[in-house]
Formats: sequence, C-alpha cells, structure tokens
Amino acid sequence: MEKTDDPTAGATMPPPSRDEDGEKATPPSSTPDIMAAAMEQSVETMDSIVPAEEEHEYLTGSKLLATMSSLTLVGFLMMLDVSVVATAIPRITTDFHSLDDVGWYGTSYMLATSALQPLTGKIYSNFSPKWVFLSFFAVFELGSVLCGSATSSNMLIVSRSIAGLGASGLLNGGYSIIHASVPLPRQPLHLGILTGVSQLGILSGPLIGGALTQYATWRWCFYINLPCGGVAAILLFASLPHRNIKGARKQTILDTLSKLDLIGFSLFAPAAIQFIFALEFGGIKYSWNSATVIGLFCGSFGTLLVFLAWEYHMGDQAMIPLSIIGRRAVWSSSLNYACFMGSMLISSYYLPIYFQAVRNATPTLSGVNLLPSIISIMLFGIVSGGLVGRIGYYLPFAVASGVLTTIGSGLVTTFTPTTAVGVWIGYQILMGAGRGIGIQIPIIAVQNNSSKKEISIVNALVVCSQNLGSAVFLSLAEVIFSNGLRHGLATFAPEFNPDAVIAAGATAVRSAVPAASLPGVILAYSKAFDRVMYLATGAAGGAFLFAFGMRWMSIKKVQTVKPASEQEV
Repeated sequence: MEKTDDPTAGATMPPPSRDEDGEKATPPSSTPDIMAAAMEQSVETMDSIVPAEEEHEYLTGSKLLATMSSLTLVGFLMMLDVSVVATAIPRITTDFHSLDDVGWYGTSYMLATSALQPLTGKIYSNFSPKWVFLSFFAVFELGSVLCGSATSSNMLIVSRSIAGLGASGLLNGGYSIIHASVPLPRQPLHLGILTGVSQLGILSGPLIGGALTQYATWRWCFYINLPCGGVAAILLFASLPHRNIKGARKQTILDTLSKLDLIGFSLFAPAAIQFIFALEFGGIKYSWNSATVIGLFCGSFGTLLVFLAWEYHMGDQAMIPLSIIGRRAVWSSSLNYACFMGSMLISSYYLPIYFQAVRNATPTLSGVNLLPSIISIMLFGIVSGGLVGRIGYYLPFAVASGVLTTIGSGLVTTFTPTTAVGVWIGYQILMGAGRGIGIQIPIIAVQNNSSKKEISIVNALVVCSQNLGSAVFLSLAEVIFSNGLRHGLATFAPEFNPDAVIAAGATAVRSAVPAASLPGVILAYSKAFDRVMYLATGAAGGAFLFAFGMRWMSIKKVQTVKPASEQEV
C-alpha cells in the first residue's frame, strides 16, 4: 500500500528493465534502497550536520536576546581587561615603583590565556557549553578581585594570570554557544555582534581606565568586572538551556578526559611559558647570551618538538590536530591575527605612556587622545563587515588592512614631544582604519575553510594565536622600550641616574627629575616610544604578508571541505 508521505513521492522512477525474454524484470532499486542511497549522498556532500533532534532547541525571542546580551557583555569585559590597564599602567608603576614590570601586566594575562586556549576547544566539545562557559567566567571574576586588591607588583602579575586562565575559554565559548543557539543563516550576524562589541572593549579600555584611574583608583579597572559580570552571569544562567546531544552514549569522566589530550596540553603550556620567560628576561634581567635565557629558549624549542610529535601521534584526536593546522587558510589566518593583535596592543599600551610622560596629559586626557583610533576602528569595522557580507570575498579587506595599518603605524614612529595635534590625530585615524577593516577577517576565513565539527577547534586556534602573538609582541616591546629608554637617558640626560627615572614611573617623571634635566628625559621617553612603534609597524607588515595565504573564497558560496589528507597547504 502506497503512502502519500513517502519521501520519494513525485520522484521520477527509472523505467522497468526487461530480461532476455522480454518479461518485466524486478526494479533495480526498491524505495528503501533509494532512500538509503539518497541519505548516503547527503552525508557525503554535507560534512557535518546538526542533529534533527536539536533543531527545535534554537533560541528565539527573549531567551536569545538575554543570551546575546550576556555573551556580548562578557566579551566586552574580557577584552576590556586586556587594555583597561593601559592608561593605568603609569599610575601603577608609580605606586609599586615597577616600571620594568610594565610588559608583565599584559604578558601574564595573555600568557595564561594562550597556554590554556587550545584545550578549550576540546573542553567545549565534550562538556556542556553552558557550564563550561560559566566556570571559566567564575575564574575570570576571581582573578579580577585579586587584581583589584593587589598589594604588590608581583601579586598583580599573578592575579592577572588567574584572570587570563578564566578568559581563555570565554571568546571561543561565545562562538560555540552562538553556533548551538542560532540557525546557520543567522550566525554571521550574531557572530559579528559578539566580535564587534568584544573588540570595543579593547578600544575603549584606555579611555575607561584613564577615567577610573584619575577620578577613583586604578583598582576599579578590575573591580568594574564584578557588578557587570554578575548581571551577565545571571542572564546567561537563566536563558541558556543545558544541552546534551540526544542519543549520545553516556560517558564516564575518565572517557571524557581521555579525549581532551591532556598530555598535549602539558607539553604545549611549558613550551609557551618558557618562550615568554626567555623574552621577558632577555636584555633586562639577564643578557641575551646568558645561560638562563639560552636555556629557556632551548627548553621551549625542545618541548615544542615533543609536543608536535605527540600531536602527530594523536592524529585527529589531538588538542591541535596537525591536519587542521596544515591548511593554508588556517595557519595563515592564525599568524595574521597574531601579528595584527600584537601591533594593536603595542599601540594600546604605549600610546598612553607617550601622551602622559611626553605630552604631560592626565590619564583621562590620554584616553581621550586615543579616540581617533577608537572611533576609526569602530566605524571601519562596521563598514567592512557590511561590505564583506555584500561582496562575499574577504581577502581584499585583509590585504587592505595590512597596507593601511603598516603605513599608519610607520607614521606614528615620527611622533616627537612637539608633534602637532592634527598630525597625531590623522595618523591614528589612518592606523585605526586599517585595523577596523581587518579585525574580523581571520575568523571569517578559518570558519569558511572548516567543517562544522571543526569550528570550535579552529576558533580556539585563532584566538590562541591572537593571545600568544600579543604576549610575544608585548614581551618584545617591553625589552625594546626599557633598553631604548636607558639608551636615550644616557644620550640626552647623562647627568641623571636612569634607575631613578625608571623607578619614578611615567606619571611622576616630571616631579622626580630636575627642571634642567627634564627636556632630555622627555626626549628619551619619546625616542623609546618610537622604537616600540617600529615593532608595531613590523607586526602590521607581518599581518599584511600572511593575509595572502587566506585564499580567494566567497562566503556566499557553500564550500565543500575536503578530508584533511586532501587539504591544500
């Protein structure tokens, strides 16, 4: 008996074949066979598909609004924590007499985030995204409390590391939650909102930090996360359902932990930490040819080799599958983002020092002086996002971003104590335009070159590259600035003790230096800033070069992801 809801109804059936005697033969395929063939073909053409049982669980209405509000607020706070200390650093160095630790305030945060970041992709794949996200956020809030109550520079550095551990799972977690909560056609819009608001945290950090530092205390740069974070956590807890994949086999804790590749993590983390320590110590606490620095570099390289061998052994179950890293679009996008964010954070950390130490601006005014960069990044980020969605091709925007950012950063290296206001505003606008154009491109590129089941892994990989690259470039920037300042003081103010200038901090330098020596000290600060911006220019140039590896592809076309062994590298 025929059924009207037969999936094959209306399909054109092949004419019945006849045997050698001209009699009607058995049809070559029965209805179940045709259905099986169709299902097999759909599985081959669609690399990964959301289970039908989960389709009705997409969030809508007030729950979706509450979830997006909480995710964007958390993303904003996390990225704000990256740069909010930028304008507060001069005051912190004055309170703790710790100018040599400037790089550590950002590096410790980024280092902790980068060390744990690759593992977060596996964690989100094996545990409930809701509870994983809230757990990471709780650690982040704990770190914020400890930062605000720090009584020494060392305590602040350790507390920043704790906050970084919590932050490692937030941005990737936001991407994963959106992927599970919003239908595929609407995901780009919501991802764009999350990315845009999160990056606004980096851009507005110096302004907010400057106002809090001047009118309250720098400690509120960290305490501000508590009330805002509490609201975000409550919204997310109430709106996001606990999700389990229906029909999935129940697994023990040991089974789940075995999928996290903890051995790979235990090898990756020390390799990254040793490398950053070598960069931090070299040229400041130890000479570059000292046994300590050389030993750290060798230890990092050796551990990295063991890590790569282990990941090769683990194959697709690795924390960072080499088959994914080997794709040209993935590794080039990751390196592009590492250079891109390194260049951005160098400017975010050291432009306030230029304005406060060289131009004698207050913390709040130095934040206001960064508005040309903030506004241009926001404006061009929105415009470029709309154009990519309309045109479809993202590669031209990545290349244009590299060109403008490199030129803008290079022009900033010409800043002097007497640079005209219109000049430093114009150069910041040019630099900000380049950053705004390219700020979302690497994420778009890797997601367009990956299957659905790989999204959480490539998201974690790109965010890890962003954080690790920032840590590396901030470490190098600290070395360059410290050595450049000492060299400048010896050249332009040889009569004054450089250790006294460094101990005074950027905000107190004018009160600690005699009037006769002040012009030379200010010029030394200016020259040290120029050297740091050379590094930012080089990082922007690296982003420009790596942009060419992202592949010429359109986000409007459905891409067929080949098996890992067939991927172009």
